[in-house]
Formats: sequence, C-alpha cells, structure tokens
Amino acid sequence: MSIVSGHGAAVRIEKCGKTFADGTRALELATLDIARGETLVLLGPSGCGKTTMLRIIAGLELPDPGGKVLFDGKDMTSVPIERRNVGMVFQSYALFPNMSVAENIAYGLKIRGMPKAERTARVAELVDLTNIAGLENRRIDQLSGGQRQRVALARAVAIRPGILLLDEPLTALDAALRERLRSELNRLLRALGITTIYVTHDQAEAMELGDRVVVMRKGAIAQIGSPREIYFAPKDRFVAEFIGAANIVEAPLVNGQLVLPGGQLPIAGEGSRGDAIAMIRPETIRIVAADGSSLSGTIDSVSFIGDRQRFVITGASHKPLTVDAPNTIQAKAGEQVGLSISPDAVRLLPSEN
Repeated sequence: MSIVSGHGAAVRIEKCGKTFADGTRALELATLDIARGETLVLLGPSGCGKTTMLRIIAGLELPDPGGKVLFDGKDMTSVPIERRNVGMVFQSYALFPNMSVAENIAYGLKIRGMPKAERTARVAELVDLTNIAGLENRRIDQLSGGQRQRVALARAVAIRPGILLLDEPLTALDAALRERLRSELNRLLRALGITTIYVTHDQAEAMELGDRVVVMRKGAIAQIGSPREIYFAPKDRFVAEFIGAANIVEAPLVNGQLVLPGGQLPIAGEGSRGDAIAMIRPETIRIVAADGSSLSGTIDSVSFIGDRQRFVITGASHKPLTVDAPNTIQAKAGEQVGLSISPDAVRLLPSEN
C-alpha cells in the first residue's frame, strides 16, 4: 500500500475540558468532530487552549472527568500515546542528532519490527515525497531548518498514522522559508490524506492549510468554519480582528445605512435601528472620485507594498479606515477621495463584543 493512498481516523472530542493542578483552567468544555482525512487547524493567540486540546487528542494530557476522545467511535481517552497510532511534529522537530536522515525516518518502523527491506522501501518513498532526496546519509546538524522540518514530517508519517498532529511546525523558520514550506506542506497533506490537526497562531497558515479552522480564545472555541467563512463572516469582533486586517466601524444604523462622519454606508438587509458595530475588510473598499460619492474622506498616508498600496483614510469614519487598493492608483496624502463599499462587504457584529 502506498503511503499516499489516503487514510485516517475520524476524531471526536466530547465535552473535553482541562483544569491543571494549580487551578488554571486551560480549556473550557469543548465538543468537536473531525472528519476522516480532514485537515483541521486550531488557531488562536498564545494561551488560548489550542495546544492543550492537541495534547489531549495525542494522549499527552487527560481531559477533566467526563471528557472523552474517540477515534472512529472507539473511546481512546485513557489509551497512552504509543497505542493511539498518531504521528506528531513539534516546533523543535525532536530529531535524533546521532542518527542519519534515513535512520531518523525509519526509527518508528524499526521499533515496530518492520523488516529492513521494507523499511528501506518506505524511507525511499518518503524521501521522494518530501523532496529530500540525496540527504539520506547526512547528519541532522548538517541540515537547514527547512530540511529538518521535512525530515520530522517524513518520520511522523512513516508509521502511517491514522492521525497527524502538528504543533506550530513552521514557527522556528524565517518568513520567506515559512511561506514556501507552507505551500509544500499543503501539497503533502493533500497527497497523504491523513486526518490532520494543526496548531498555529499564524492566520496565513490557517487559511492555506485548513479545510476548517477552529478559532480559539481564552480556552474556548470562538468560531468553527471554512477559511472563507471565518474570514468573510466572523461571528464576533475578536474573530474579525484576529483573522487578517479589519476595519471596525461603530456608528448609528438608520434605515439600513450606517451614518458616518464622511457620509452614509448602506448595509445588506434591512438591519435594525440603533448603534451598530460593523466589519469591513480593507480590500473590499474602492477608492473613487469624491464628487458624487456617498462616503468620502481624506488620504492620511499611502504605503506602497509591491502588489498593492495601503491607504489610511481619515474623516470617513470616527476612526481611520485602512484601504488596500491596486498599486496603479495615483493618489497622495491630503487628497479628498470617495470610498465605494458594496453593502455585502459590510458585516454587522454582535454589540456585546
């Protein structure tokens, strides 16, 4: 059977919470279903509970009494990690420095008693899959950070785990390498078809890698959805501001329009009257001529960032608005401009957040 044939276990986390001995509540009660072969990303700031959830799935932590972890419907809550058939990749990679690349990849197979010829074939397959051909006999200290990351991933999937767990595996790499390996990792996870649970605080990683994203905050699940749902339809202000850039606008809502210092902004649907909080993504705002525009402001600053320009507009809203516009627009600080925003691009948020 090829390593890329596609397999994985369905995972259910049922009423799992975690309170440590000192009374710290690391994870509020959470129930979550992960489909076989799905890549689920746990996303959130430090201390939000995402790594605690991963460790409970791995068997490195026990949930509070009453919590359950099930793989394909089988209760695994008290089963130790070595009997869960999970592969793990940590931020540190935890490779064996006294072993070659090939020996590191084959380690899990060797302790499981796989014959040498079979191990050699499996290692060759993974070396090819992870693009590290020619490095098989090198020591770990002779590898770059990106090469070590590939070796750690190859070792984790060599045993053909039902579940692959990754805890911030790209964090230690520089930005350019992290972006390149993110694309490679996405390709590899799709090829493997293993159920994958990926922990990160990096929104770009979550957007690119996840079939679904679980946004976490203060030990609780804030929102679950596809990357597109999380980005365009955040459930509250925290999710809106944590995922990408967001303009948060607070203004009275009258007759389906937000009444702003620089004019009026229609929203989709009728909307209720009263004070409202709305989110507008910077790339959904178009800069147009001020004359005849229902909403206008003044350019405070312009930043050229290659593929686009970032404008900061004052006077349109109570707070400056960030606008991501094409790099071909000729405009400078101090100019009066109009802002065109589709009603569908304005997302109303709950006022309690």
